[in-house]
Amino acid sequence: MSKNNTSPSGEKFKSKIGGQALIEGIMMLGPEKGAMACRLPDGTIDLEVWDENNGKKAPWYRKTPLIRGCFNFVTSLAKGYKYTMKSAEKQMTEDEKAEAERKAAKKAGKAIEGDDEKLSSEAFDIVMIIGTVIGIAIAMGLFFFMPKFLVGLIPDIENSGIIRSMLEGIVKIALFVLYMWAVSLMNDIKRQYMYHGAEHKTIACHEAELPLTVENVRKQSRFHKRCGTSFIFIVLLVGIFVMCFVPKGLIWWQRSLLSLATLPLVVGISYEFIRLAGNNDNIFTRILSAPGLAMQRITTREPDDSMIEIAIAAMTPCIPEDKSEDIW
Repeated sequence: MSKNNTSPSGEKFKSKIGGQALIEGIMMLGPEKGAMACRLPDGTIDLEVWDENNGKKAPWYRKTPLIRGCFNFVTSLAKGYKYTMKSAEKQMTEDEKAEAERKAAKKAGKAIEGDDEKLSSEAFDIVMIIGTVIGIAIAMGLFFFMPKFLVGLIPDIENSGIIRSMLEGIVKIALFVLYMWAVSLMNDIKRQYMYHGAEHKTIACHEAELPLTVENVRKQSRFHKRCGTSFIFIVLLVGIFVMCFVPKGLIWWQRSLLSLATLPLVVGISYEFIRLAGNNDNIFTRILSAPGLAMQRITTREPDDSMIEIAIAAMTPCIPEDKSEDIW
């Protein structure tokens, strides 16, 4: 494992290809193709490839500033959730799948006629929806409502608009960093963060225009300015700025609702900022990228060679024949 986290060759272009770490796997999304590669329990690599439309022929809402940020954010969340669930399922044995299906069917109120009967797709979908709703509720409570509630306990804070917004932002960032650090202590998450590092290294190797080999990928940096972690930090910073314009005198739950209402605007602006940071290298973009890059010291780890093989398998089908389609 290389201890050098800087690319010896350097970036020669900026690729549109992005990815996400899964359960024992990686998903990559390119201009024309998307792919998911997973390491199965028997050691083999399972690869799925599908069509994407993020190139020159992409629809207008993928190209329009501000709008494209919201669209890409929502679609990335949906695809990330979908393929994370699929990757988790691939790690289960047939007996584990059957047991999980029986439990899910029971929770969904579905009757099971026999031990070997599989869970109906409707029952499974219901359980997944319930889990998603619970996850969203927890995230909203932790990152939207709690910071505003805690800061709202300070006497006379309602009349300090900018100071209040700054304090809410600081609490929100502190909660985010603490949460990411806490989950990083879990063994399964540690492995997922290693796959995250493999994803970044493979993209860096591609952008350095080197052959995608384990040896070449291993030498690359695991930190990347266009990472989703950096995007989240920019969202938090832009959110602080936007909330500074909220009228004074509002109580915590009113500010929470306004924060949710302005989220599409915040996401749209943040996406343009991360594009700016990804395409330019100056003092402003370095400052803008610094918090996210620092956070990647938690959310990425050095991968082993078997993880790099997964990243290469996922990346390869996503590279378009026409290089002009792959320019960020």
